[in-house]
Amino acid sequence: MRIRTCMIASGLMAMLALAGCSTTSETKAVPVAAAAPVKTQTNAIFSDAYGPVTDAGYPLPAIPVSRLDKKFHRQIVDFDTKERPGTIIVNTQERFLYYILPDGKAVRYGIGVGKQGFAWSGEAYVAWKQEWPTWHPPKEMAVRKPDIARYVEDGMGPGLSNPLGARAMYLFNEKGQDTLFRLHGTPEWASIGTAASSGCIRLMNQDVIDLYNRVRPGRETKVVVIQ
Repeated sequence: MRIRTCMIASGLMAMLALAGCSTTSETKAVPVAAAAPVKTQTNAIFSDAYGPVTDAGYPLPAIPVSRLDKKFHRQIVDFDTKERPGTIIVNTQERFLYYILPDGKAVRYGIGVGKQGFAWSGEAYVAWKQEWPTWHPPKEMAVRKPDIARYVEDGMGPGLSNPLGARAMYLFNEKGQDTLFRLHGTPEWASIGTAASSGCIRLMNQDVIDLYNRVRPGRETKVVVIQ
Protein backbone atom coordinates (compact mmCIF):
# COMPACT_ATOMS: atom_id res chain seq x y z
CA MET A 1 0.00 0.00 0.00
CA ARG A 2 1.43 3.35 -1.07
CA ILE A 3 0.71 6.14 1.42
CA ARG A 4 0.59 9.72 0.28
CA THR A 5 2.05 11.81 3.07
CA CYS A 6 2.04 15.32 1.66
CA MET A 7 0.40 17.22 4.51
CA ILE A 8 0.73 20.54 6.25
CA ALA A 9 1.73 20.79 9.88
CA SER A 10 -0.63 23.71 10.36
CA GLY A 11 -3.46 21.20 10.43
CA LEU A 12 -2.12 20.06 13.76
CA MET A 13 -1.96 23.50 15.30
CA ALA A 14 -5.47 24.43 14.19
CA MET A 15 -6.90 21.78 16.49
CA LEU A 16 -4.86 22.43 19.64
CA ALA A 17 -7.71 23.85 21.65
CA LEU A 18 -9.77 20.72 20.98
CA ALA A 19 -7.24 18.15 22.12
CA GLY A 20 -8.61 16.37 25.16
CA CYS A 21 -5.81 14.03 26.20
CA SER A 22 -3.04 16.58 26.27
CA THR A 23 -0.86 17.97 28.99
CA THR A 24 -0.14 21.67 29.01
CA SER A 25 2.53 23.20 26.81
CA GLU A 26 4.52 23.90 29.98
CA THR A 27 5.19 20.20 30.46
CA LYS A 28 8.94 19.62 30.77
CA ALA A 29 10.70 16.90 28.87
CA VAL A 30 12.58 14.35 30.91
CA PRO A 31 15.59 12.37 29.71
CA VAL A 32 14.80 8.91 28.43
CA ALA A 33 17.11 6.01 27.78
CA ALA A 34 17.62 4.83 24.24
CA ALA A 35 15.01 2.31 23.20
CA ALA A 36 16.09 -1.29 23.47
CA PRO A 37 16.03 -3.32 20.24
CA VAL A 38 12.78 -5.21 19.78
CA LYS A 39 12.83 -8.45 17.84
CA THR A 40 10.14 -8.89 15.23
CA GLN A 41 8.82 -11.79 13.24
CA THR A 42 7.80 -11.80 9.60
CA ASN A 43 4.04 -11.41 9.06
CA ALA A 44 3.29 -12.59 12.60
CA ILE A 45 0.18 -11.84 14.65
CA PHE A 46 0.54 -11.39 18.38
CA SER A 47 -2.90 -12.26 19.73
CA ASP A 48 -1.22 -13.91 22.73
CA ALA A 49 0.50 -10.66 23.78
CA TYR A 50 -2.41 -9.31 25.81
CA GLY A 51 -2.20 -11.31 29.02
CA PRO A 52 -1.87 -9.81 32.50
CA VAL A 53 1.41 -8.08 33.27
CA THR A 54 2.84 -6.10 36.16
CA ASP A 55 4.60 -3.00 34.89
CA ALA A 56 6.42 -0.61 37.24
CA GLY A 57 4.31 -2.04 40.06
CA TYR A 58 1.00 -1.53 38.25
CA PRO A 59 -0.96 -4.76 37.58
CA LEU A 60 -2.28 -4.41 34.05
CA PRO A 61 -5.19 -6.82 33.55
CA ALA A 62 -5.48 -9.17 30.61
CA ILE A 63 -7.31 -7.77 27.59
CA PRO A 64 -10.06 -9.99 26.15
CA VAL A 65 -8.81 -9.52 22.60
CA SER A 66 -11.07 -12.32 21.39
CA ARG A 67 -13.82 -9.71 21.68
CA LEU A 68 -12.00 -7.39 19.27
CA ASP A 69 -11.81 -7.89 15.52
CA LYS A 70 -8.56 -9.78 14.91
CA LYS A 71 -7.40 -7.11 12.47
CA PHE A 72 -6.86 -4.82 15.47
CA HIS A 73 -4.47 -7.28 17.16
CA ARG A 74 -0.81 -6.33 16.96
CA GLN A 75 0.86 -7.88 13.91
CA ILE A 76 3.69 -7.59 11.41
CA VAL A 77 2.41 -6.74 7.93
CA ASP A 78 3.71 -5.91 4.47
CA PHE A 79 3.75 -2.15 4.03
CA ASP A 80 4.94 -0.23 0.99
CA THR A 81 6.04 3.30 1.82
CA LYS A 82 8.82 5.76 1.02
CA GLU A 83 9.05 6.72 4.68
CA ARG A 84 12.18 5.60 6.51
CA PRO A 85 12.18 2.86 9.18
CA GLY A 86 11.21 4.28 12.56
CA THR A 87 8.50 6.50 11.08
CA ILE A 88 5.02 6.22 12.56
CA ILE A 89 2.07 6.43 10.18
CA VAL A 90 -1.42 6.75 11.62
CA ASN A 91 -4.37 6.02 9.34
CA THR A 92 -7.40 7.33 11.22
CA GLN A 93 -9.92 5.95 8.73
CA GLU A 94 -8.53 2.42 8.95
CA ARG A 95 -7.96 2.74 12.74
CA PHE A 96 -4.38 1.50 12.38
CA LEU A 97 -1.00 2.80 13.51
CA TYR A 98 2.02 1.55 11.57
CA TYR A 99 5.56 1.56 12.92
CA ILE A 100 7.77 1.25 9.85
CA LEU A 101 10.35 -1.54 9.79
CA PRO A 102 13.03 -2.23 7.18
CA ASP A 103 12.39 -4.37 4.09
CA GLY A 104 8.81 -3.31 3.38
CA LYS A 105 7.38 -4.35 6.74
CA ALA A 106 5.60 -2.57 9.57
CA VAL A 107 4.22 -3.33 12.99
CA ARG A 108 0.50 -2.62 12.83
CA TYR A 109 -1.51 -1.74 15.93
CA GLY A 110 -5.23 -1.18 16.32
CA ILE A 111 -6.07 2.29 17.60
CA GLY A 112 -8.91 4.48 18.80
CA VAL A 113 -9.12 7.95 17.24
CA GLY A 114 -10.77 11.28 17.87
CA LYS A 115 -14.49 11.85 17.60
CA GLN A 116 -15.81 13.87 14.67
CA GLY A 117 -14.83 17.45 15.36
CA PHE A 118 -11.74 16.44 17.30
CA ALA A 119 -9.92 14.61 14.50
CA TRP A 120 -6.63 15.99 13.22
CA SER A 121 -4.02 15.30 10.57
CA GLY A 122 -0.54 16.44 9.67
CA GLU A 123 3.09 15.75 10.53
CA ALA A 124 4.97 15.95 13.80
CA TYR A 125 7.73 14.11 15.63
CA VAL A 126 8.03 12.29 18.95
CA ALA A 127 9.89 14.81 21.09
CA TRP A 128 9.87 12.74 24.25
CA LYS A 129 8.10 9.86 25.93
CA GLN A 130 7.09 8.90 29.43
CA GLU A 131 6.15 5.79 31.37
CA TRP A 132 2.99 6.02 33.46
CA PRO A 133 2.45 9.73 32.74
CA THR A 134 0.47 12.29 34.69
CA TRP A 135 -2.60 13.58 32.85
CA HIS A 136 -3.26 17.34 32.62
CA PRO A 137 -6.46 17.94 30.64
CA PRO A 138 -6.59 21.30 28.83
CA LYS A 139 -8.79 24.06 30.22
CA GLU A 140 -11.10 23.79 27.20
CA MET A 141 -11.91 20.22 28.12
CA ALA A 142 -12.56 21.19 31.74
CA VAL A 143 -15.15 23.69 30.53
CA ARG A 144 -16.99 20.86 28.78
CA LYS A 145 -16.49 18.46 31.68
CA PRO A 146 -16.36 20.37 35.00
CA ASP A 147 -15.75 17.18 36.99
CA ILE A 148 -12.18 17.00 35.64
CA ALA A 149 -11.34 20.67 36.30
CA ARG A 150 -9.33 19.72 39.39
CA TYR A 151 -6.81 17.92 37.19
CA VAL A 152 -5.96 20.91 34.98
CA GLU A 153 -3.34 22.29 37.36
CA ASP A 154 -2.42 19.39 39.63
CA GLY A 155 -2.91 16.58 37.13
CA MET A 156 -4.16 13.05 37.58
CA GLY A 157 -1.37 10.85 38.83
CA PRO A 158 -0.36 7.64 37.07
CA GLY A 159 -2.53 4.60 37.58
CA LEU A 160 -4.81 2.06 35.98
CA SER A 161 -7.62 4.60 35.45
CA ASN A 162 -5.41 7.39 34.05
CA PRO A 163 -6.66 8.26 30.51
CA LEU A 164 -3.08 8.24 29.17
CA GLY A 165 -2.57 4.65 30.23
CA ALA A 166 0.81 3.02 30.70
CA ARG A 167 2.80 5.15 28.26
CA ALA A 168 2.61 8.45 26.40
CA MET A 169 4.60 9.82 23.48
CA TYR A 170 4.50 13.58 23.04
CA LEU A 171 4.22 15.12 19.57
CA PHE A 172 5.91 18.39 18.69
CA ASN A 173 5.74 20.34 15.43
CA GLU A 174 8.59 21.30 13.12
CA LYS A 175 9.18 24.48 15.14
CA GLY A 176 9.78 22.44 18.27
CA GLN A 177 6.46 23.43 19.84
CA ASP A 178 4.26 21.03 21.78
CA THR A 179 1.20 20.21 19.67
CA LEU A 180 -0.62 18.91 22.80
CA PHE A 181 -1.35 15.68 20.91
CA ARG A 182 -0.22 12.31 22.18
CA LEU A 183 0.15 8.68 21.25
CA HIS A 184 -0.87 6.96 24.46
CA GLY A 185 -2.28 3.91 26.14
CA THR A 186 -5.79 3.45 27.40
CA PRO A 187 -7.57 1.23 29.92
CA GLU A 188 -10.62 1.33 27.64
CA TRP A 189 -9.69 -1.54 25.32
CA ALA A 190 -13.20 -1.64 23.83
CA SER A 191 -12.61 1.80 22.28
CA ILE A 192 -9.99 0.38 19.91
CA GLY A 193 -11.31 0.55 16.36
CA THR A 194 -13.70 3.39 17.21
CA ALA A 195 -13.76 7.19 17.17
CA ALA A 196 -14.11 7.70 20.90
CA SER A 197 -11.23 9.84 22.15
CA SER A 198 -11.01 13.62 22.30
CA GLY A 199 -8.34 13.98 19.66
CA CYS A 200 -5.33 11.84 20.55
CA ILE A 201 -4.39 8.39 19.30
CA ARG A 202 -4.93 5.61 21.83
CA LEU A 203 -3.62 2.06 21.88
CA MET A 204 -4.23 -0.86 24.21
CA ASN A 205 -1.80 -0.65 27.11
CA GLN A 206 0.08 -3.80 26.09
CA ASP A 207 0.47 -2.35 22.59
CA VAL A 208 1.60 1.09 23.69
CA ILE A 209 4.30 -0.53 25.84
CA ASP A 210 5.53 -2.42 22.77
CA LEU A 211 5.50 0.74 20.62
CA TYR A 212 7.20 2.75 23.39
CA ASN A 213 10.08 0.26 23.47
CA ARG A 214 10.62 0.72 19.72
CA VAL A 215 10.47 4.52 19.57
CA ARG A 216 13.56 6.69 19.94
CA PRO A 217 12.49 10.30 20.66
CA GLY A 218 13.87 12.97 18.38
CA ARG A 219 13.19 14.71 15.09
CA GLU A 220 14.11 11.55 13.21
CA THR A 221 10.99 9.84 14.57
CA LYS A 222 8.42 11.41 12.27
CA VAL A 223 4.73 10.89 12.86
CA VAL A 224 2.39 11.19 9.88
CA VAL A 225 -1.35 11.27 10.61
CA ILE A 226 -3.71 10.91 7.68
CA GLN A 227 -7.50 11.11 7.49
